[in-house]
Amino acid sequence: MLDLPGCRYFRRAFGWCVPIGGLAGLIGLGGGEFRLPVLVHGIGYGVKAAVPINLMVSFATLAIALPARGHALSVLDLAPYLPAVIGLALGGMLSAFHGAKLVQAMSSARLVQVIAALLGGIGMLLLFEAAYPFARIDIVPDLAAAQLATGVVLGLGIGLVASMLGVAGGELLIPALIFVFGVDIKDAGTASILISLGLIATGLWRHWRLGTLPRGHGPRRIVFGMTLGSMLGAILGGLAVAVAPVAFLKVFLGCALLAAAGKILVTRR
Repeated sequence: MLDLPGCRYFRRAFGWCVPIGGLAGLIGLGGGEFRLPVLVHGIGYGVKAAVPINLMVSFATLAIALPARGHALSVLDLAPYLPAVIGLALGGMLSAFHGAKLVQAMSSARLVQVIAALLGGIGMLLLFEAAYPFARIDIVPDLAAAQLATGVVLGLGIGLVASMLGVAGGELLIPALIFVFGVDIKDAGTASILISLGLIATGLWRHWRLGTLPRGHGPRRIVFGMTLGSMLGAILGGLAVAVAPVAFLKVFLGCALLAAAGKILVTRR
């Protein structure tokens, strides 16, 4: 006999995550900042349970988006920026390790406030970058040691934000790669996916050690539905990366994040 409520939530999770995954693969994001409101408002999870679920789906989405993006963009193009990429990954993984514990230590009310503030800030960043695109500029000297050290420092902050939202951190990684290290915007999206895979894997491992990963048939069904939808969307978005109107999408996504942040605060759980 079918579990009708469970099937309904599976369809809802899958349906929402196809367009979310498409936008993620298109821009180089994990899409977790948009899945988090779906988990909280569309499905009914508390914020502490939603964060590790979001991480699980983000990892699967990015793992599929990377080879799909490789159809249009070569990972070998990132070779000149390898010290920056390694630095961002190292710093992000270190803070993601501690961020998972911080999520569980905070009260639910405080976590709701922090998540709303972070979503709103990311939404404003997307709108600003759409109106005033970051120019390709080299702030850090073209020295491997300087780029590695700067990447570690920036990665520490980005990894903390990513782990508290259960997201990949591409919204912050991409501007950092473009504005600080002078990476081309499309290469920055590919580099962001590579770095984010390390951040998310660290966060998931830490949640597993803390015993906070979702268990039971219901959470697994939701994760499966979201993962399928996100993977399908990520493939379509990754293939369309060369022709999509990225500026328009950033405006749309920025407005959506601001609305999600407001709704999370209004319907505080």
